[in-house]
Amino acid sequence: MANPYQDARDGNGRYVRTPQAATRDAQAADLRAQGWTYQRIADHLGYTGRSDARQAILRAIKDITQEPAEAVLHFELERLDAELARLDELETAVRKVLAARHITVSDGRVVLHPDTQEPMEDDKPVLQAVDRLLKIEESRRRNGERRSKLLGLETLKVDATVHEVTQQDLELQELLRDAKARTRAEEQRIVDEG
Repeated sequence: MANPYQDARDGNGRYVRTPQAATRDAQAADLRAQGWTYQRIADHLGYTGRSDARQAILRAIKDITQEPAEAVLHFELERLDAELARLDELETAVRKVLAARHITVSDGRVVLHPDTQEPMEDDKPVLQAVDRLLKIEESRRRNGERRSKLLGLETLKVDATVHEVTQQDLELQELLRDAKARTRAEEQRIVDEG
């Protein structure tokens, strides 16, 4: 009979924790919270040893903290989506301002061009709309940065080890090269004589 606590394998051959194993891990965490030793938990729940009981407790703790973290992540992503929708609505309104014709008004009267007597265009609303579009784009950029950070897309880690090379290291490398060259020459001499 198959062990219900045994981790199963998925279609790709990777181990997948069964619901029974997750329940047993949670029981192990509960017993540890009651002060049981790892060995006692292992004996009681059928783990092969203290180390397996400890690993089960760590898995249970990870499960406990992972669910709330996923809920917070989901909430934050929804909030960022709503922010993007608001920014889209603002951009639509700003683009209408850009497309509209604006005339200059002073003291409640339309200002006419002195040469043509046509109403003078007012650039101020257009410039304000352009400024607003730039702020909307900046907000979108910050939104994308927050989203990338939440999803872990920006955490590119470089693991580099730097070793200081001393004069002694250089001399040792030279001695090794010389020794290898002498060895190759000696091997060649033996082959030639042989």
